[in-house]
Amino acid sequence: MPDTETTLDLPGFVDVHVHFRDPGAPAAETTESGLAAAARGGFAAVVTMPNTTPAIDSPESVRSHVRAAGGGSPLLLTSACITRGRLGREVADLEAMAEAGAAFFTDDGSWVADAKVLEEAMRRAYDLGLVVCQHALAPGLSEADCIRRDLSVCRATGCRYHVQHISTAEGVELVRGAQAEGLPVTAEATPHHVLLCRDDIVGDDGNYKMAPPLAGGEDRAEVRKAVKDGVLMFATDHAPHPAASKNCGYEAAANGIVGLETAIPITYRAMVEEEGMPVDAWADAWCRKPLDILPPRLLPVSFGRTRLAIGRARKVDVSAFASLSRNCPYNGMEFDCWPIA
Repeated sequence: MPDTETTLDLPGFVDVHVHFRDPGAPAAETTESGLAAAARGGFAAVVTMPNTTPAIDSPESVRSHVRAAGGGSPLLLTSACITRGRLGREVADLEAMAEAGAAFFTDDGSWVADAKVLEEAMRRAYDLGLVVCQHALAPGLSEADCIRRDLSVCRATGCRYHVQHISTAEGVELVRGAQAEGLPVTAEATPHHVLLCRDDIVGDDGNYKMAPPLAGGEDRAEVRKAVKDGVLMFATDHAPHPAASKNCGYEAAANGIVGLETAIPITYRAMVEEEGMPVDAWADAWCRKPLDILPPRLLPVSFGRTRLAIGRARKVDVSAFASLSRNCPYNGMEFDCWPIA
């Protein structure tokens, strides 16, 4: 670790994958508390997922979220569903939701299993110039199986395709190959998938349960390498849950961990300190690369900076989180790079 503290002033970091549970589960997170967590974590902009209750699958619901954002700081954008109700059966009104201000389309938490439905959605999203993001998990299929099928639809439509929270070496290899082929494909790695692997799971602790689950050490190594090579960007998949949903043993626990307030320290440790990634390249994975999947018309010319203090070790204290939820396995861990709120 550095002997003295230094300060970095960087372009605003962007998190393209957060859950604020509003509407549906405000005890876990509200828009207000989520934005406070984002600010505390050093983020200038975030994109919320549409798997709320009810789902964000109509232009009216998109407009409601855009109004709730209020144009403040951090900048809050919303994604919208690919299919009505996130049921995978009927493509939602993508055109009207795009006009209402949707940043991109995803059924996050659900994979669109019907290839014909996905193809229709991707053809329409292509015409709109927007990205389709997929949660590459489905019963009976591996992450790679899901990505491989999706890439075939990407080839057929030319639509930009983004893989959310990639976690396996095979999945990374498919994304690498697609990019080398010239397909418009991007993907994201979460802080927890670059810091931890399944060998790090402690006892029966539900705070280690997430989707996709922590994979093996060799998978983590390939995810890290892909970030270092510029194949992957970062995103937190900030997924707040009340204590009762996590303090019930690993098997019964809900999937997901909070990440906004620990993402910068964790990824700096894993990628800069442990992997030797240049600081500028690491920062690009948080600021420049996420902008590639967002429509420029939704972004102001300037939406904030991210300032970091490096060199003063500090422990994670979940009791001090701005988030309403505490579900993560990092409490007490010590890191050396922290955002200046």
